[in-house]
Amino acid sequence: MPEPELPQKSKRIAVIPGDGIGVEVTREAVRILRAATSKSATQLHFTDFDWGADRYLRDGTSLPGGAVEMFRRDFDAILFGAVGDPRVPGNQHAADILLGLRSKLDLYVNLRPVELLDDALTPLRDRAAKDVRFTVVRENTEGLYVGTGGHFQRGTPHEVAIQEDVNTRRGVERIQRYAFEFARARNLRRVCMSDKSNALTFGHELWLRIFKEIRGDYPDIESRHLYVDALAMELVRDPSQFDVIVTCNLFGDILSDLGSQLAGGLGLAPSGNIHPGQVSLFEPVHGSAPNIAGKNIANPAGSVLSSALMLDHLGLHAPANLLREAVRASVKEKKTTRDIGGNLGTKEAGDWLVEYIAARA
Repeated sequence: MPEPELPQKSKRIAVIPGDGIGVEVTREAVRILRAATSKSATQLHFTDFDWGADRYLRDGTSLPGGAVEMFRRDFDAILFGAVGDPRVPGNQHAADILLGLRSKLDLYVNLRPVELLDDALTPLRDRAAKDVRFTVVRENTEGLYVGTGGHFQRGTPHEVAIQEDVNTRRGVERIQRYAFEFARARNLRRVCMSDKSNALTFGHELWLRIFKEIRGDYPDIESRHLYVDALAMELVRDPSQFDVIVTCNLFGDILSDLGSQLAGGLGLAPSGNIHPGQVSLFEPVHGSAPNIAGKNIANPAGSVLSSALMLDHLGLHAPANLLREAVRASVKEKKTTRDIGGNLGTKEAGDWLVEYIAARA
């Protein structure tokens, strides 16, 4: 059945809750999005997709044929929960769905903001909210995550495993330019590019060479290069020196998780998988956490903050800022789940955010 015609000022959101706690936090995020946009001139229309482990185990469906074309044609954004289930060997369905969408929709930017919302949440001594506020811009379609490689004599004492790191000039340059443009658009002063070009002398030499070429196009922004091991140390020593960090797929994954811990943990960490101007996907950084699924203890804040990134991508900045304001207020008043100092369940934390937003929307 074709989708019904919508008013001109509307946005279609595909919702893929996935597995585990992804289902729980996405449910709350959708409720909160409805509250935040209830009086907006632009309405959100949600369509649910049951792609996840249950569906895969039932009939083998992971990412159906034609799904990518459908998203490009019929939707403005995708709100994603999490995928991963121990019942599926190798989590093949997770790779098909999430990595498949990142690759086939060419979502080359993985945007991971890091913001400390309350001084008490950081493990760093003598650091406050003003010191932990930066964004990791992670290349999202290349590097070691493309799955290029293989095994030789697998299962024998002579086994060889090869994983190849793929870096293209186009891919490296566009993510670095995105980081500079992101900084400029937000009046941020500093961009740090991180690689390991002293050891990875082919792929990461390309990263460093391109950085040296394009930094001159942004004289208004202070540009800096750090090897990834030095950057990790500096993030712990003094995170206040960073505004925007741009790096490869693997290092961006690791550094953003480090950053999330500096800011209170994965429960608060949002991300966007973005291709500017095209349908993009937004998800909390945490995984499906099957060990706590169904217990009403997962933190919905990461999904809510990811939803704020989605609203920004759609040009709906007022409700996006309202979502962020609500999460900050919940942290300040300890109306949160237990992982960050509150005593609420997942649904109850969502209820509080809905009430806060409804009173201000």
